[in-house]
Amino acid sequence: ANIRQIWRQAHGWQVCSAERGWLEPRFSAVLLAVPAPQVAPLFKQLAPVLFALADSAVMRGSWALMLRFAAPIDLTFDAAFVNQGPLRWISSNNSKPGRNGEKTGFFIHGQIGEAHPEDDPERVAAALLYAFGQLGRPAQQDWTAHRWRYPNTEQPLDEGCAWRSDIGVGLCGDWLDGGKLEGAWLSGRALAEHVLRSFAQC
Repeated sequence: ANIRQIWRQAHGWQVCSAERGWLEPRFSAVLLAVPAPQVAPLFKQLAPVLFALADSAVMRGSWALMLRFAAPIDLTFDAAFVNQGPLRWISSNNSKPGRNGEKTGFFIHGQIGEAHPEDDPERVAAALLYAFGQLGRPAQQDWTAHRWRYPNTEQPLDEGCAWRSDIGVGLCGDWLDGGKLEGAWLSGRALAEHVLRSFAQC
């Protein structure tokens, strides 16, 4: 459901979704694990401190490109950062745990998305594929481009998470704990620990 609004009632939190309007159940707590720009509008009136925290995080967009090749590619690495041109990150999907190990699928992040978040996917893919080809890679069999609106934070916060035990509201996400995937996991775990302690005291 697309949550448009939340409101604190006498018997708990009520949630409003775009699809069904105000939902009947009341909740003891509301925990949000979404990007900061999606958090801020929900708390502008309800919790100014949480609004200010989310509003302070500036998140950047990016493009992701998934490539598939007809045959394995002989590379000396499974993943690499790229420090010039539009490419930022390259990784082999097939080298991940549980995969067959053949390097036929690749995942690319492109810096072009930061300056051109609304560009046509065909145009973005052409620029990223050209840059990938300049690294000596053969032509791919097919590709899929995806705009990733909030993958990175310019200056990730070091709050870990945010928990207001007095009203039962919590925030977690990579933007609260240094960015990247491990930050998201650590932030969620930290929030869960706060919630468990709070409800254990009830």
